[in-house]
Amino acid sequence: MGVAVDPMYRWMYICRMAQRYSIAEARANLPTLVDDAEAGAAIELTRRGEVVAIMISVNEYERLRSQRIGFQEAYQQFLKKHSPADSGIDAAAFAKQVRDRSPGRKVTL
Repeated sequence: MGVAVDPMYRWMYICRMAQRYSIAEARANLPTLVDDAEAGAAIELTRRGEVVAIMISVNEYERLRSQRIGFQEAYQQFLKKHSPADSGIDAAAFAKQVRDRSPGRKVTL
């Protein structure tokens, strides 16, 4: 028994999929592909059937290249907002309870 999917959702999914063109096709249709990329489409360029490059908008490129904070900095910011002591958690005791101190499984080499 299948679930009926509204045509609007199918259209939204299909439109967000990357378009794929050979390099020769892309060369012939470059102005149109640039317009599509600028509008938010991801355009895959292929050589002998293998994807070798992807054309995206400048906005998407800048979003992907933006400086993101590392895990440690994000964790420190989290701790500033949500201190374990404020929530009644003793961090040292919690770590001792959670850690498995068993010797682990025997391995024969």
